[in-house]
Amino acid sequence: MNQFFAEFFGTAMILCLGSGVVANVLLNKTKGHNGGWIVITSGWAIGVFTGVLIAADVSGAHLNPAVTLALVLAGKFSASLMPVYISAQMLGAMFGSTLAWLAYKKHFDATDDADSKLAVFATIPNIRGYWYNLVTEIIGTYILALAVLYMAAPDVGLGALNALPVALVVMGIGVSLGGPTGYAINPARDLGPRIMHFILPVPGKRNSDWKYSWVPVVGPMIGAALAAMMFVLF
Repeated sequence: MNQFFAEFFGTAMILCLGSGVVANVLLNKTKGHNGGWIVITSGWAIGVFTGVLIAADVSGAHLNPAVTLALVLAGKFSASLMPVYISAQMLGAMFGSTLAWLAYKKHFDATDDADSKLAVFATIPNIRGYWYNLVTEIIGTYILALAVLYMAAPDVGLGALNALPVALVVMGIGVSLGGPTGYAINPARDLGPRIMHFILPVPGKRNSDWKYSWVPVVGPMIGAALAAMMFVLF
């Protein structure tokens, strides 16, 4: 497996398990219906754990354009590989969210709430305020990227032994800072599945909320850049 496919499959696992747990909690007639926020954050953390295990020894398990940017700005990764990594992450996120949709197809059909259907794919702020939401994404991603920078091996990224620590950081961000926006903290995690929500024949779906879509892309990239600056300077 080469670096592209490592990033593709690693990111796909994050989204398959992450979107899957959101579907399990929010959609009707599932075994986990109304399971709550802790279940959702745990599912995403386990998705990250699985993705890092799959990709770590081949690609360094970035699995997130913001993490790739932070590693490049900190001098830990070659900028020439950014297009390969980010395209793999985007496609992997699209594929993983599609797998979750297939697994829960009948439950999408049984659910009337269009917001819940969108939430399986993409983040939706509980209180909409674009700049406020942007700051939330910046803070969450700053914490994630800074943690990754201190864990990452020189010139690579994460190793398999970092799977659990990274998963715990992601869970911590989710339970502590995920309430306002749903903690995208990863542009591919939000934009890729949002595109699939737009494309897939989800019955009774609403619009894909493109007006908000820039926040979970721009916020994480700013947070990653700030984390890299902090890492280099201090």
